[in-house]
Order: sequence, then C-alpha cells, then structure tokens
Amino acid sequence: MTERALGQSGLSIRPFVLGGNVFGMTAGRDASFAVLDRFALLGGGMIDTADVYSAWVPGHKGGESESMMGAWLKESGARDQVLIATKVGMMPGGLKPDRIRDAVQGSLDRLGTDVIDLYFAHKDDPDVPLDEVLGAFAELVDAGMVRAIGASNYSAERLAEALRVADEKGLPRFTAMQPELNLLDREQYEGALQQLCIDEGLGVVTYFSLASGYLSGKYRSADDLGKSPRGARVKPYLDGNGPAVLAVMDRIAAETGATLSQIALAWVAAQPGVTAPIASATTVEQLDELMGGLDLRLSDEQLAALGAA
Repeated sequence: MTERALGQSGLSIRPFVLGGNVFGMTAGRDASFAVLDRFALLGGGMIDTADVYSAWVPGHKGGESESMMGAWLKESGARDQVLIATKVGMMPGGLKPDRIRDAVQGSLDRLGTDVIDLYFAHKDDPDVPLDEVLGAFAELVDAGMVRAIGASNYSAERLAEALRVADEKGLPRFTAMQPELNLLDREQYEGALQQLCIDEGLGVVTYFSLASGYLSGKYRSADDLGKSPRGARVKPYLDGNGPAVLAVMDRIAAETGATLSQIALAWVAAQPGVTAPIASATTVEQLDELMGGLDLRLSDEQLAALGAA
C-alpha cells in the first residue's frame, strides 16, 4: 500500500489513521491490546489520541487513552512500528505555554515514549497570542520531544494567521490539520480551509470520518438508535440527507463488493488535500473491515454520486 506524505511534516502515513479515543473508554485492556496488536500486524501506521481522552466519562480524568496505549507499547515493544499523534488544548489551561509544557511531559510519561511524532493543538485558544502558542511548541521541537506540530479545529482564518506568524517570527509551522469531514459533515473542511491546506502544503487527517458510525449502515431507522450509546448523536442524519446517502452507498457496495464503512473512508481519502481519514475500532473484526478497504478506489461517477447525495 502506497504511503502518502503528511504535508511537510517529514512523516509519511498510510491512507488510514487508527483513532485511539476508544482505548480505555469503550475498549478495555483486552480489547484495546487486541486491536493494537492487529494494527501492528497489518503494517501499522499512525495512531491518533489526545490528553483529554476520556475526561468526559464519569470517574475519568483524561489520559486514559494514552495510558492504555503506553501499556500496550511497553508490552508489545512495537513503538518503532507505529507513529503516535496526540493533542493538547482541551483540558484546563488551554494552550497557555506553561500548560503545553506540562501537558507534553504528561503525554510522554503516559505513552512511555521519549518523542511524540505529531503534536496537535486540539482547538484554537483565542485568549493566548499565536506567537506564544507556537513559541511553546518550538521549545518542544527543539528539545526533541516532538517531531512535528499540527492544528485541529482551527478556522481557515486563524490557521492562515498562525502560518503567517510562524513565518514572520521564525517559529515552527503547523504542518498538519485535523478537521471534521465525512459525507454528511463537510462544511468545516470544504471551501476556504481545504484550499488553504492545499496551497500551504499541509497534511490533512480527518476525524468523525464515519459520522459517529452512521455511515456504517448500522442506523437505518429510529428503531436502530438504541443499538449504541451514540444513537442520539446520529439521529439528525436520519432526518437529513442520511438515507439518500446510504442509498447511493448501498448501490456502490453492490457494484464493488465493499462495505459501507469502506466506501465512506474511501470517499474521504479521495477528497482533494486529504492525506488520511481517522477511524476507531473496538474489535479486531471492525479493524479488519476498515483496513480491508484501503485499496478501494471509487470511480469518478461513484464519487460524484456520493457528493451529490
């Protein structure tokens, strides 16, 4: 499988990034280790996590995903087989420089590694000047704690300003962007942000690539919403363009033999500027399905039909 350069980060990845948000949350130790073992066996690539995963769960404080990944890395010895992306900015303190310095050490300790391959600002923090944010990231890069930096959930305007500040002050540039993108949620990425990423040569990895599981075809009617705790989150898709999109996906599935999840990821991977979609798995069977479609290439007609729906 051909790897793609992740912008100008110096990293190359396969057109699939494993989401680590489920580790230590909906996937316990055995399930997490099984998925991660399989991911490494299948050739690995990048795993995406964050220091805030999964602070919203009662009894959790954040760092559960990183800790689970760190335990697996220690037991498996597979650190050289995977790239690790994690994030800072959602916990108290946002992107204040002292918070960034403390957060990166916490992430390194939990992950049990001495370097993070890609470190994201998880969301924009308008209360902290961009030169201070980038200056703190520069310290981490210079210290060898971080190889490359990225931005997530930044508007096109703020990302452009961050790139300008970096160039003017000789600070590290964001070399990757992580926006929301799937067949049903396109407005955050498409348009100005997409064009900026292309023009500036940023790598793009997308989250919610399966629309919280809706694009797997699991939720076809209101009766299906009780199948998962995520049911309430996908309800708006049932009332919107979701059924029309699933109908086109069903037709393409019949034409290609691919599953709906594979088609959804292939559509994201085919979008201009996108390096790879992110998707998570709580079982080996789910991971095998997701990665089994990495060589799927949709035709121009199929891509157009999906986009229109």
